[in-house]
Amino acid sequence: MIEPIKIVHLYPKEMNIYGDTGNRIVIEKRLSWRGIPFKSYLVGVGQNVPEDADFVIGGGGQDAAQGGIEKDLLNKASTLKKLADSGVVMLMICGMYQLFGKKFVTNEGKSIKGLGILDVETIAGEGRIIGNIVSTVPEMGEIVGYENHSGRTHLGDDAQPFARVISGIGNEEAGELEGARYKNVFGSYMHGPILSKNPHFADGLIKLALERRGIEISLKKLDDSITEKAHQLAKLRPR
Repeated sequence: MIEPIKIVHLYPKEMNIYGDTGNRIVIEKRLSWRGIPFKSYLVGVGQNVPEDADFVIGGGGQDAAQGGIEKDLLNKASTLKKLADSGVVMLMICGMYQLFGKKFVTNEGKSIKGLGILDVETIAGEGRIIGNIVSTVPEMGEIVGYENHSGRTHLGDDAQPFARVISGIGNEEAGELEGARYKNVFGSYMHGPILSKNPHFADGLIKLALERRGIEISLKKLDDSITEKAHQLAKLRPR
């Protein structure tokens, strides 16, 4: 019998302004529908991150919320870095993507220190980047989502982009790259939630988590017909 897949959701209250909790729910449902056991941990301020996590998920929040969790997140740095280095699957959206980088500078000029797991730095711009986005991800295919952020994120020499933009903006006004990746850590600005609009990406993350655990099973095909239609419609929406 498979030991439960451990899903950690970082700051579900503080960092959920855009409904990114849906990403955790999608992973839970797609595991449950296949009979794969799981256990979810909602980890907030003052709570420890399980050192045997298989998934770590985080969402977007306002600048004030990012500043509010800065100290607590840095207290979790050692555990999160060890998990990232060991290949644990992580999906960080928007604000948490920025905080997994080296730093985030707000519109007011305040510098919020990040974990440095991703070699990126973000500075808030004057205007917000808002609209539908279509991109392509190596080994995962086409990904659609919705971006709504003021941050302009620059990738360092050691950073690998998460996706290449087909339509939309992404990290910066150049509109070529979206998000960042380190091993199985994925950072992205795409809301939606991203996993509900892209079930193939959700399954890709599940496969990575199972492979890391040494579990070799073929994922049962699910009926994603409605979701796939929504995915195709999202591609046609104007920015």
